[in-house]
Amino acid sequence: MIQAEQTDDASVDSALIAQWMAGDERAATAIVERHAGALARFAVRLGVEEDVDELVQDTFIRAFSALESFRSDSSLRTWLFTIERRLVIDRRRSSARRGREVEVDDGYAATEYDALDALVADEAAQRMASAIGRLTRMQREVFTLRVQEGRSYREIAEILDSSEGAARVHYHNAMRAVKEFLDD
Repeated sequence: MIQAEQTDDASVDSALIAQWMAGDERAATAIVERHAGALARFAVRLGVEEDVDELVQDTFIRAFSALESFRSDSSLRTWLFTIERRLVIDRRRSSARRGREVEVDDGYAATEYDALDALVADEAAQRMASAIGRLTRMQREVFTLRVQEGRSYREIAEILDSSEGAARVHYHNAMRAVKEFLDD
């Protein structure tokens, strides 16, 4: 079933690309609408905390300027993830050179607990975030693409410019590390 959906997605994306290259501006809008949400989720899972919309927009700008070089060897979404990942890496390098300023305001202060359920959910989310945060950068990216985005090992390998075998090993090691942390 998933394979059929991916084939359908690929044919829809191919048709939209052809329409856009033929001058149909609405096709670009449809491409953005199809993939912007997944790109935003991926950015957040890569650790981007600010300007996610700007990052997604930059990803599409890069993609549309290089669309004629898209070979269709992979899905359009996989190609977009690859572009976005490279932009994130570039931003991290740039911000590491500049340093980071953090502004704190009263909105960050914890003032009350709404319910026990919210407290338990927050604690579980924090533990999971801590577990993921302890992974290496590569393990975190593979884990995010596999678990949260549902990507195949082949797609992960393409996005991360790696091999399928390496993606599998990084995923296995990431899962083991997360389980060990959560069991403690």
